[in-house]
Amino acid sequence: MRVDVLTLFPEMFEGVFGSSILGKAQNKGIISLNAVNFREYSENKHQTVDDTPYGGGGGMVLKPEPIFNAVESLLLPDPAAEQAKSLRPPRIILMCPQGESFTQKKAEELVGEDRLIFICGHYEGYDERIREHLVTDELSIGDYVLTGGELPAMVVIDSVARLLPGVLGNETSAVTDSFSTGLLEYPHYTRPAQFRDYKVPDILLSGHHANVADWRRREALRRTWQRRPDLLDHAELSAKDLKWLAEIKLENL
Repeated sequence: MRVDVLTLFPEMFEGVFGSSILGKAQNKGIISLNAVNFREYSENKHQTVDDTPYGGGGGMVLKPEPIFNAVESLLLPDPAAEQAKSLRPPRIILMCPQGESFTQKKAEELVGEDRLIFICGHYEGYDERIREHLVTDELSIGDYVLTGGELPAMVVIDSVARLLPGVLGNETSAVTDSFSTGLLEYPHYTRPAQFRDYKVPDILLSGHHANVADWRRREALRRTWQRRPDLLDHAELSAKDLKWLAEIKLENL
């Protein structure tokens, strides 16, 4: 996968792209991460990227020309890429508080793409022509406003990249994460079996894999019901899940 990020502050991505899981994924050649300063694509000598809004009002609005120019430059054919013709058109993603709420399901959708281009805004907003004629997706990571789209883009990129085959050391980790199954993840324990007066549940020490799997599923249901009951409205629950859930609710009466 290739990921390009259009930003006014490419230096913000240096540590994120070069460290931890993302850094290892790049070293393995699984993903290519590139931060592009779209100020360099401005059409005036002062490299202006924003202007006052038509109709008046406070704040500054990002101009369309630098962002259109930057995206179109990134889309030019790469003679060195032998398989370029086989790649699908990239998803061009605008990070915006007005966008679709980013979820694990969206991450699982985006991981199937060959290429993603993220646009990170600043100031009051974007010229509407960017939304209407350039981007394919608008994403938000929550109902709050940040100073720019860089941090949200990092969140989305990290969430998507860890789903790529070979990125995580344990391929089952992403499958059992919170939200991947529609539920919150079950509790985890590791050595020592007893720390101070706190013991690991006996069932996890039993070596009985079927019983451990049942315990984990039941605890995932319990944790979801206690912390995010709204998720249960859309989760795929078996007859056994529904029975356990009813018992969990009775235990808490």
